[in-house]
Amino acid sequence: MGKTLTEKILELHLVEGKLEKGTDIAIKIDQTLTQDATGTMAYLQFEAMGVSRVQTELSVSYVDHNTLQTDFKNPDDHRYLQSIAAKYGLYFSRPGNGICHQVHLERFARPGRTLLGSDSHTPTGGGVGSIAIGAGGLDVAAAMAGESFRLKMPQVVKVYLKGKLPDFVSAKDVILEILRRIGVKGAVNKVLEYTGPGIKTLTVPERGTITNMGTETGATTSIFPSDEITKEFLEAQERGDQWIQLEPDEDAKYDETIEINLSELEPLIAEPHSPGNVKTVKDLEGLNVDQVCIGSCTNSSLRDLKIVANMLKGKTINLNTVLTVSPGSRQVVDHMIDSGEMGYLIKAGARILENACGPCIGMGLAPKSDAISLRTFNRNFLGRTGTKSANAYLVSPETAAIAAIKGKITDPRKFGSIPKIDMPKNFMVNDNMIIPPLHPEEAKNVEIIRGPNIKPLPEFNLLPAKLEGEVLLKVEDDITTDHIMPAGAKILPLRSNIPEISKFVFNVVDESFHDRSLAKGGGFIVGGDNYGQGSSREHAAIAPKYLGIKAVIVKSFARIHLANLVNFGIVPLIFVNKDDYDTIEPEDKFEIDLTTIKSGKVKLKNLTKNINLELTHSLSEQDLEELMAGGKLTLIKQKHI
Repeated sequence: MGKTLTEKILELHLVEGKLEKGTDIAIKIDQTLTQDATGTMAYLQFEAMGVSRVQTELSVSYVDHNTLQTDFKNPDDHRYLQSIAAKYGLYFSRPGNGICHQVHLERFARPGRTLLGSDSHTPTGGGVGSIAIGAGGLDVAAAMAGESFRLKMPQVVKVYLKGKLPDFVSAKDVILEILRRIGVKGAVNKVLEYTGPGIKTLTVPERGTITNMGTETGATTSIFPSDEITKEFLEAQERGDQWIQLEPDEDAKYDETIEINLSELEPLIAEPHSPGNVKTVKDLEGLNVDQVCIGSCTNSSLRDLKIVANMLKGKTINLNTVLTVSPGSRQVVDHMIDSGEMGYLIKAGARILENACGPCIGMGLAPKSDAISLRTFNRNFLGRTGTKSANAYLVSPETAAIAAIKGKITDPRKFGSIPKIDMPKNFMVNDNMIIPPLHPEEAKNVEIIRGPNIKPLPEFNLLPAKLEGEVLLKVEDDITTDHIMPAGAKILPLRSNIPEISKFVFNVVDESFHDRSLAKGGGFIVGGDNYGQGSSREHAAIAPKYLGIKAVIVKSFARIHLANLVNFGIVPLIFVNKDDYDTIEPEDKFEIDLTTIKSGKVKLKNLTKNINLELTHSLSEQDLEELMAGGKLTLIKQKHI
């Protein structure tokens, strides 16, 4: 029986286990990436491991999130990150060079390699045929220290594409169509592997858009083959020697199949407040639009900005609409300036922002109260724009461009003829804003620079046999890490200061959560299905741990957040009977016996209601060892120090 592309790459990197669906495996990691919002904590953890130099083939530290500098905190962290890179052997992508996923796709991602990134949209690298997985910062720090990455062997879903995208329908509409079909949890513990004749009509940046936003389905990762289109892209980036052909076997067996005829797709839109609330654009036509934001790691490639620029050429944006454009990389900016197309955007009235994440994470450009904001981004969670009352919709660059012109949601097919864009045969390659690793002997003399906002890591101690406390919060299904640990210009600069950032835990749900947690000495959180979906931010586990959260009891967990809870010693438990969720109320007092946790069974006594409940978990023996030790860092420190 033939193998899928996913199985081929995982087999080459397998360290422990067998490639049997649902079983625990460990794989070798070739590359890592971090960004500055997650990276500062990841490198504090790496330092604590006592390893003298990164053990990967290649590791890159990017600055792209916290680039809004309203005080010393962000620039201090950037200097820390630069000194860490020099000391420990990483590449350092300086502020202004671009968004990590866009730059990594351009300059570093390689077919057949494994990439682990402390950002949930790391699967962008699947656009060139790599197994690229998002994870918490501690898992990435461990990979840099030479540890293997543990995961459950995912199911592999064949996404068979045929036909060709019509005019004004683009890669964003492909992934929105998948979200329309399977929702935000339809690919949990699965890989979306793209095949079929339709993939030959998609460039690498278009493939990257699809793999990037595949994260919103809950997928472990998404991947395209490495074919002649991949080769052409790598050659254009002066990396042709890194190309290898990688495709699934013709008789490969898949666990599921999704078939999409690209020729039949139409412009789509995700309504607030979930990427899974997908409708057709024509269903919502006529709705007034206050803000249009084009960019993010999903839709900031040269192709995307060229189509937008040429749609805006000779036009002026609507008088009631604000348009922002965030290019994905300096390479994109260079090309747009050289071709004159940047001028089209400026003359039309676009506000050109730094080539960074910007408004996607609420880092500036918050919309007005009750605004309708159309965004080419990947997430539209409540409050993520920076304005809680705003409604964010996710669209393609084509739909965004026509909305900026008309001031209303408009089917882009009404624009007229699709503008012709010319893509360069060879990209402008200038890596002068990427600092390569120092020689190990030079690195020994580097002094780590620490600003006053960088605080020591909290202590993580052995877990007791019995957990006691009360339910501090009960939440519904699909709680995101944005609910748990919000982002935005006010909060992101505190990523290296756990005591300060913990003041914002669950702030969008319950502003009293921080004070109540400390006053009561911690306790428990109860939730529904898909708890912890969204960003990989491990602060959604570290900060609750700091506040004394002992266990989270839910109907089901999102993959990355589950791992983060284990990494920092918060017990992740699942209702055996989902209906038991309805019996629990805030302030119920619990007693949880962990003595039987290795059997997969845990008893919960609701002392308030005098009810006994059965809980379970999905943790491996290794997970349990790390959990009971108080977290992964404790065990890794013991190994390396």
